[in-house]
Amino acid sequence: MKKIGILTSGGDCSGMNATIRSAVRTALRMDLEIAGFRKGYAGLMKGDAVPLDTKSVSGTLHRGGTFLQSARSPEFRAPEGQQKALANLRSLGVEGLVIIGGDGSLNGALALDRLGFPVIGIPASIDNDIPFTDMALGVDTALNNIIYAVDCIKDTASSHARAFVIEVMGRNSGYLASVSAIACGAEFALVPEREFDLAEICQQLRARYEEGRDNAIIILAEGAGGARQIADSIKDAIGFETRVTVLGHYQRGGAPTVFDRLLGSRFGKRAVELLAQGEQGKMVGLACNEIIATPLEEVVKGSKRPDDDMLRMAEVLGI
Repeated sequence: MKKIGILTSGGDCSGMNATIRSAVRTALRMDLEIAGFRKGYAGLMKGDAVPLDTKSVSGTLHRGGTFLQSARSPEFRAPEGQQKALANLRSLGVEGLVIIGGDGSLNGALALDRLGFPVIGIPASIDNDIPFTDMALGVDTALNNIIYAVDCIKDTASSHARAFVIEVMGRNSGYLASVSAIACGAEFALVPEREFDLAEICQQLRARYEEGRDNAIIILAEGAGGARQIADSIKDAIGFETRVTVLGHYQRGGAPTVFDRLLGSRFGKRAVELLAQGEQGKMVGLACNEIIATPLEEVVKGSKRPDDDMLRMAEVLGI
């Protein structure tokens, strides 16, 4: 193998640049050329590739997002789009590809693998909903962003005797909501994996207020319910002012934490090594602090189980 490619696809997250940087430096150390495809699979189908070297990745380690940019590409899902991408890879002399992204991106990686093209996937999803890895890229930075925001909001909640419903990302996964609730001492975490009784929550909040605790933080995963409806119900039941804060895409950005810089560096290095060794159709992941490789078939077919230990801890701590 003489030349490989790399791309970032789907939702961006902090740590992607560290991953690209590591992959580029590893490839160059192994005397491999490396090309970066801009805007994910969309760039792959256009043949929009740029050569990468140490200068290209200089000064990127501390930056959030991805300097290669990212995009969603419905066209790539069709067999015609995949064949077009494959033709571009071959015409550019690219013999292997590193794909950084979430479940949709890894499905795309599997499609290329099934066409016989060597691919290694890297999990990047702040929801931490990708199986066969303890942590995905970007999760730790997103959690730190959430906790900083919640700590700030708690100051004003205390000052004005208010309840706040803070919506975080997590359409199908409550990982961010449950872990951030534990870390910042929220009163409740509402997640898609567990049913909740809003009337019971309101009753507990009323009891708290009657005891003199006149503010509260409720962290809501976006897939668990409507923030405005929940806030209105709390206000009507308790009579205290209740506000909504939707953190949205703020969670994805910002300088990556040390953990994400190291994780991305480990993922990028190992992905290139696997391609150079003739491995393909796998995703690198983190298990017990070791970097492992799992067949993409298993990753795509699998689903990540809720972290029962974390949810039980939240219950023990009264969240």
